[in-house]
Amino acid sequence: MRKPVVLITGAGGEIGHGLIARLAAAGDKPIITLDLSPLDPDISRHVLREFTGSILDTGLLERILAEFEIDTVFHLAALLSTRSEFTPTTAHQVNVEGTLQLLEFSQREAESHGRTVTFLYPSSIAAYGLPDLETKAAAGRVREDDYNLPTTMYGCNKLYCEQLGRYYAKHYKQLAAEPQAGRVDFRCVRFPGLISALTVPSGGTSDYAPEMIHAAAQGEPYACFVRPDTRIPFMAMPDGVEALLTLAAAPRARLTRSAYNLGAFNPSADEVRAEVLRAFPDAAITWVTDVKRQGIVDSWPADVDDTAARRDWGFAPRYDFERAFHEYLIPTIRARYGR
Repeated sequence: MRKPVVLITGAGGEIGHGLIARLAAAGDKPIITLDLSPLDPDISRHVLREFTGSILDTGLLERILAEFEIDTVFHLAALLSTRSEFTPTTAHQVNVEGTLQLLEFSQREAESHGRTVTFLYPSSIAAYGLPDLETKAAAGRVREDDYNLPTTMYGCNKLYCEQLGRYYAKHYKQLAAEPQAGRVDFRCVRFPGLISALTVPSGGTSDYAPEMIHAAAQGEPYACFVRPDTRIPFMAMPDGVEALLTLAAAPRARLTRSAYNLGAFNPSADEVRAEVLRAFPDAAITWVTDVKRQGIVDSWPADVDDTAARRDWGFAPRYDFERAFHEYLIPTIRARYGR
């Protein structure tokens, strides 16, 4: 019999790199990947088979289905928030239709091989939509089922895909003569803003925090596009990778939800600036509010209630605000630019 393998879509990003490194070190299962671009050589050497192509390519998915027995999927491929707002139709195709393709692929894989496929999906705080700053201030730590009224295409995509996953797991083809649901074990985390020390920010809506650090480390001025009082939850990238792996390994019987909030720290933009200035006293950080992007960030919670993740599967981030900056972000980014 073929040995079960792990499939990672969108494997070329930093979450994918982190997952590949951790899974390869564990050595439990071979890894196959799917991405639009070839992987970096330093990470591709850990991969049994690398597929280059689109998650919308049904022929490619058929090949993977025929060649491998997959029992875990980490579906990371997505069009991210800022680009999605400029190209909403493309965002829907990639983020929704692509996820639907992968869920149907997983269902067929499970039916073919007679084993449940565990499907890990990264959602986002963009799934929330609070109507105004007064509501945001009063809401405090927002729970998973509150304020699910996203204002961005990316947020709409993520929230809908959470529901698609829940449908495949619990209600798939519920009018069929024989039960069809339960073959896909859908598990989802709602990530806050993820801050990485290893990749350069790409203009995402929550990227003002890492952009400050990278600009300061390069000796370049930075005009922050949100107000100083802006507050949303963040998480260091290593904790994001660890969360996906921990949730994937959790016993199904312990899980009370299909989608879980995650949080770690939630500084204001001004508090982030203060930490950057502690590390780089000569940094030139000013404020030039982008009204449109500010409106999006204002619709996201100031903090999230992640009680369910901590209770059900032991979520426990290593990095709080101070440790994230002083033990992970600042030293790594400083070394990157030789400062």
